[in-house]
Amino acid sequence: MTDRFASRKFALISFPALLLVAMLAGTSRAQESASAPSSAKPTALEEARLKGPEQEDDKARNKNNRTILTREYAAVKNAQPMLVENVEVPHTSFIRELYRVEWRAQDPFYLYVIRPKGVTKPPVILYLPSFPDDTDLFKNNKWCDLAVSGGYSAVGFVGAVTGHRTRYRLLKEWFVSEMPEALTTTTHDVQMILDYLSTRGDLDMDRVAMFGNGSGGAIAILASVVDSRIKVLDLQAPWGDWKTWLAESKVVPDDERAKYVKPEFLATVSPLDPVAWIPKVRAQSVRIEDIRGNKAMPDRAQEKLEAAAPDFSLINQYGNGRAFLSAQIQISVLNWVKSQLGADAKQQRAQEKSARVHFFPAVQPPAPAAIQNLANLPTPQVAAKAAAPAKDKEKDNPR
Repeated sequence: MTDRFASRKFALISFPALLLVAMLAGTSRAQESASAPSSAKPTALEEARLKGPEQEDDKARNKNNRTILTREYAAVKNAQPMLVENVEVPHTSFIRELYRVEWRAQDPFYLYVIRPKGVTKPPVILYLPSFPDDTDLFKNNKWCDLAVSGGYSAVGFVGAVTGHRTRYRLLKEWFVSEMPEALTTTTHDVQMILDYLSTRGDLDMDRVAMFGNGSGGAIAILASVVDSRIKVLDLQAPWGDWKTWLAESKVVPDDERAKYVKPEFLATVSPLDPVAWIPKVRAQSVRIEDIRGNKAMPDRAQEKLEAAAPDFSLINQYGNGRAFLSAQIQISVLNWVKSQLGADAKQQRAQEKSARVHFFPAVQPPAPAAIQNLANLPTPQVAAKAAAPAKDKEKDNPR
């Protein structure tokens, strides 16, 4: 056994003891930040939560939520992200900063902070792609230009046991096999990232949103439960309803599915199911965009997550992928999130289902040109009749 695997084995054995010590000592920076009083004026929703004899119960619930949804660590290695690259790309509207973050041993990852040029304290949009995507999107200059348009900053990263974050993992380890760790660790990362961004002083931390796609959407839901700094949630095909998801999602290979639908494994992930947590999100604006027939997220699971969402959530249901693409504004990125972070944005309020749930019928692909041409021709029976006299004429007048 190599030294690397020996150290991992020791870490796995000693982790429960360290976790207990950390929770008793209360050393988590994320927990301190979430429990510290905010200097900003509380919203009406927050005031309602803090009124009356339920105040202590609310605090206890929030503390319990953090215990379930994030991992508390006895030590944080290299707490300050290390700047690797700071580039002001010519002929663009943004500055891209690349940081190397190593908050845990053998789990370094890259964090991108993309800021608009000439804008003082822009609002923040956290961007978390889905497994198995890596950080390629944040290196795309065109995407970065669109992301910061309107004076917003984009902060991009990927979840645990995803992309470059598998570098120090065993080959058999991936997002699903390590799902409890991947979900809790990345939820903790979100809090740590917000803590770091708050120390910079050049970003508007009173206006923070999070966009999550797929697995990133599931993590965004969990993060919004434990961190009220996230004011807006934009969820694109978020994963959830783990029992159904593990049984039907095409993300899980068929030859591995049996071990993930066993009661023992389901018991480890059920406490982290976004369906159970989405009613408790602390974001003030929420949007869910689901695509029916999505092989990564079964329709039944989509419906459960949508039904559990807060009664102020905007829900867009697309009949298929073509319906989703045809509804998008071609030259835009994160437009809805930006509209919710604007200075004149209004907090979403509870609405009837008919007012906040929108369905876009499936869009069928156009028929190929050859088939279209055949459709304009006479039916075969008519064509045969038309050809018959010509054949008879040929018999009467042989050449």
